[in-house]
Amino acid sequence: MQKFFSKLFNAPWHPVAISAYPVFYLLSSNAGQVSPSAGLRSLIASIFFGLLVYFAAWLFFRQTHKAAFLTTLLLGLFFTYGHAYIALDEEFPDSNYISWLNAGWIALFLIFVFWATRPKLTFTATTVNLNVIALALAVMSLTQINFGLGGGDVHRLGAANAPVQADLTLPENPPDVYFFLMDSYGRSDLLKTAYGFDNSEFDSALAERGFYVASCSQSNYVRTELSLGSSLNMQYLQDLDAAFTPESTKRKKLWDALKHNAVRYNFETLGYETVNFASGFDWLELRDVDHFMSPPAITSGMSDFEGLFLRTTLARYAQTWGWVDPDYILGVGFRDRFTYIFNSMDEISKMPQPTFAYIHLISPHPPFVFDPEGNPTYPPDFWNKQRQYPADLYQKGYVNQVQYLNHNMLQAVDTILANSKTPPIIIIQSDHGPWLQTKDKRMRNYTAIYFPEHNDTLYSTITPVNIFRLVFNTYFGGKYDILKDVSYFSPVPKLYEFGEIKNPCSTGN
Repeated sequence: MQKFFSKLFNAPWHPVAISAYPVFYLLSSNAGQVSPSAGLRSLIASIFFGLLVYFAAWLFFRQTHKAAFLTTLLLGLFFTYGHAYIALDEEFPDSNYISWLNAGWIALFLIFVFWATRPKLTFTATTVNLNVIALALAVMSLTQINFGLGGGDVHRLGAANAPVQADLTLPENPPDVYFFLMDSYGRSDLLKTAYGFDNSEFDSALAERGFYVASCSQSNYVRTELSLGSSLNMQYLQDLDAAFTPESTKRKKLWDALKHNAVRYNFETLGYETVNFASGFDWLELRDVDHFMSPPAITSGMSDFEGLFLRTTLARYAQTWGWVDPDYILGVGFRDRFTYIFNSMDEISKMPQPTFAYIHLISPHPPFVFDPEGNPTYPPDFWNKQRQYPADLYQKGYVNQVQYLNHNMLQAVDTILANSKTPPIIIIQSDHGPWLQTKDKRMRNYTAIYFPEHNDTLYSTITPVNIFRLVFNTYFGGKYDILKDVSYFSPVPKLYEFGEIKNPCSTGN
């Protein structure tokens, strides 16, 4: 065995591990945001590129160790360039950093080539060390990638204190339940004061269809994962699991609690079919539901992750030179997922079995990819050189998407109502208000609920934590207490360091 490992680590395979490491690193840095499978094509391309560089070096040197040594150095330059570019752009946005960066990389390139071409240096002795370093980097990143293994059964709970009830009863004609989550959609009074946008037409259209529009609703938390982790578990995070302490910044338990939540568990126990749609964010996707629905691969042939990978390498200039545009591809992906959801409403509303559909709409949250009529917009038109959103451009893109989303939501509601033999339950809710607002205004979320024959149980200051409690109590014989409606703000990165934000129009439950 010792002889085997000695032979293995004396072989110069470190360029392959170094080629794989940048993909593993990017996947681990975005763990939960993208699925590991999103990096497969990047991994293959990266390793192929590394082998190509090695082959060219070998043709020049005709010495394996020397060629591998130079290849690893050059790959280091190639794969770190984009990271250096981004870091300098964030730190010194107004300086002439590109010229200095390019000069530094050219100098390093010349030094590495000069070093590797010294006749007396074979670099045989460095092979073991380089193999160990390259392998360690790859393994450390791999261990931080969430492969979704070891999660247990599909029908389970992610949080220790998820409030499920075993004695819920299925009515004779069970209603389908649709939960539309509109990301960052602000309450109508906020849209008026912050952006000068009159949303009363949308409110009125929903009211005419029988919805209760909560005029003073607030979110319980200010971030998507916190808000959904609470609302889909019908419990404040402080009481949901011991992992959510002020000192913690970990998200794994939170994401598991979101995916395997009490609401889903209750509906599955009642015999409901579950539906979820691809959102582009792995931690939001319930891939193990009965029907996980995703559009075909985008026609441009490159994913969002692949565009991100491109920008972190020297290949970022492929965009500058017009060879490929990851930002255009970003827009295509978001538009495809949005359109696919609404094109599927007829299909899911005709499913014969009782259905619980959790439909997360990233819009009106950035990136901004639609104008008010649904025509494509170019995401970079709404951000600056640092890929940040100035207030005026954010407002324009945000209002664009609110208008187009409103149009699609009304069509979806009409489709669902027309296809439903039993009046459905439809919850249209946002997780929190828009960005670039003060703490209290970011809590002003949107809530509209279609509650057949039971609108009298709803109230204007309702928060998401109580909505599904009311659903189960009203239609399925639940015995949930209605909790006090409270909103909490937490700063970055202290996810669970909560401070209460009062609702100015609250008069209690």
